[in-house]
Amino acid sequence: MKKAFLSIIFSLFAIMVFADDGSRLWLKYDLIKDQKQKLSYIKFSKFIAGNTENPTLQKAAEELQSGFAGLLGTKTIISPKSTSLSGGIILEVSNNQSLTQSLNEDGFAIFARNGNIVISSKSAVGVLYGAFELLRNIQTLQAIGQNIVSNPRVKIRMLNHWDNANGTVERGYAGSSMWKWNELPFRIDPRYVAYARANAAIGINATSINNVNASSRFLTAEYLEKIKAVADVLRPYGIRVFISVNFRSPRTLGGLKTSDPLDPEVRKWWNEKTKEIHQYIPDFGGYLVKANSEGEPGPQDYGRTHADGANMLAEAMKPFSGIVIWRAFVYNADPNGDRFKEAFEQFKPLDGKFDEKVIVQVKNGPIDFMPREPFHPMFGGFSNTKLAMEFQITQEYLGQSTHLTYLAPMFKECLDTDTYAKGKGSTVAKVIDGSLYNSQVSLMAGVANTGSDANWCGHPFNQANWYAFGRLAWDNTLSSEKIAKEWIGMALTNDEKAKVQINEMMQKSLPTYISYTYPLGLSHMMGEGHHYGPEPWLTKAARPDWTSIYYHRADSIGLGFDRTGKMSNALNLYTKEVREMWGNPDKCDLNYLMWFHHIAWNKKLSTGNTLWEELCYRYYNGVVEVQKLQKDWTNLKPYIDTETFGSVSARLKIQEKEAIWWRDACVLYFQEFAKTPIPSSLTPPNRNLEEVKKLVEIYHLR
Repeated sequence: MKKAFLSIIFSLFAIMVFADDGSRLWLKYDLIKDQKQKLSYIKFSKFIAGNTENPTLQKAAEELQSGFAGLLGTKTIISPKSTSLSGGIILEVSNNQSLTQSLNEDGFAIFARNGNIVISSKSAVGVLYGAFELLRNIQTLQAIGQNIVSNPRVKIRMLNHWDNANGTVERGYAGSSMWKWNELPFRIDPRYVAYARANAAIGINATSINNVNASSRFLTAEYLEKIKAVADVLRPYGIRVFISVNFRSPRTLGGLKTSDPLDPEVRKWWNEKTKEIHQYIPDFGGYLVKANSEGEPGPQDYGRTHADGANMLAEAMKPFSGIVIWRAFVYNADPNGDRFKEAFEQFKPLDGKFDEKVIVQVKNGPIDFMPREPFHPMFGGFSNTKLAMEFQITQEYLGQSTHLTYLAPMFKECLDTDTYAKGKGSTVAKVIDGSLYNSQVSLMAGVANTGSDANWCGHPFNQANWYAFGRLAWDNTLSSEKIAKEWIGMALTNDEKAKVQINEMMQKSLPTYISYTYPLGLSHMMGEGHHYGPEPWLTKAARPDWTSIYYHRADSIGLGFDRTGKMSNALNLYTKEVREMWGNPDKCDLNYLMWFHHIAWNKKLSTGNTLWEELCYRYYNGVVEVQKLQKDWTNLKPYIDTETFGSVSARLKIQEKEAIWWRDACVLYFQEFAKTPIPSSLTPPNRNLEEVKKLVEIYHLR
């Protein structure tokens, strides 16, 4: 009996030890098992020396101390003064070392000196970034002591939170908002510090704290006091706070009769409000604005331009270091138009008319965060306006929290595409990081996927997308494979065989998702409103460009939106080289085919299949690939903690079911137009189209 009891106790203990709720993200400082590797790190863990009177250097020292305690099992002392001892870490803010000469403000150098490892930067926050880099190398079992010099390529590396005052998160799939407005400023949730640490570890240095569909409430004294409390937590980690603002605030808060950006009283109101904000938050990052988009108010309500509105706010920001971020996500409800062109056509006449404190934030593609989009034409056509990149980390159109979809390949595909704006090599990345047009201010933003769930992001693998965004904002030359390898080693396992297998799963996940949802460049066929599941038959919505038929243009002849001049001339917004790349349907990359061409159902593609055959094969193959992901994950059970393994296993089962749902819905719907049997090598769906349509009601999705 006693033996059985002890067995149960030890089993429960093992479960507790080997179960991980994911809350530590990529900062899991678990003891290194490889003794030889551990000893190579321990010899540099005797002490941490630096000016700990500086709050940021203090955070760097504490992070290293905590990391060493967990990873190495050492008790490392922190010394506020420099020392002549060896065997430790020196934190140094300096411009005198040869390796630091080439650093920008946030950059860092790591090198060996007199038996110590030195982390040096021109700024305290640069030292903090270097401390996290050193810990990353230890977590992933890399050699330390060699010279490392690293500069961020983008100056402002930012998360955009779409969090509301009532605790909800627009397009959030990981619980409620992490910001507990009802508790602030009197209680500071410990997760705010964890959030700051996680972001600093990947170089993120800015956060907009509320939804771009903004409430004026965030500009009241009540909420400024709350935001100040959050800013005070984030500041030592080098993170500046931005506020999304409602353009109508002078009326709703100030009692003015107008919010016209050229009205003197309106300008005065914004000047005074901006000064007030800085009294709460001296290092306030600035404003983020969604205007004249999807019903939000803006300068066009008064016959003014986007530049008029942005420049008014820039004037208010002139005495301060902050900036104005003006979103270019605008489109009119025109049934005869093409949403693809809207932002370009509204902003092109304003190129060169924005104040130097304004940066225009542009989504990666011209529609709305589709799983695969051509790069936004604005990135190749605006030489006199600073443009920022807006990616979506939260997976609004990419399986939300139930589908394994690693987004680094999507980010990379966009960043690495050549715009040819100044000849060959004019990549989107060079537009964004400022190097193409010698811009001193650059910005890359990601719509956050964080929430109140214990693991922050819902699906355990969604953490990797937050991590990947930060790493690419710091260095857009990193490969998606390298980033995944880092994250796996820090968050899942350091077993070499397992890391390779997991990395392969992650790299396949995006093309797999696209295959069973939007193959061949299809887009915008998701369920109305909630954007979950398939609804390619959607013909009516609040506006025509919220339907599915607006985009796929399926008819008895073929499929796809011709943007070469027949349905729209949107392809002309790109440079000659890009037009040549996508303009010929016989040479166009099949991944972008439906974006630019209306292709006949019986036309032979480069694969040797007709369009209808290729469409079917891709939808079916997507399901097969999900099933392979399930098998691959099952084989990894010995290397993954129980809670993470179980969570991913369950979600992969959901993903398989919903991949079949997508496949059946789209194949059966498009067959209504193609009037052609499904290829004989494929098993037809075991339900008809009407039965699939009823799933919308069964799933309570409408």
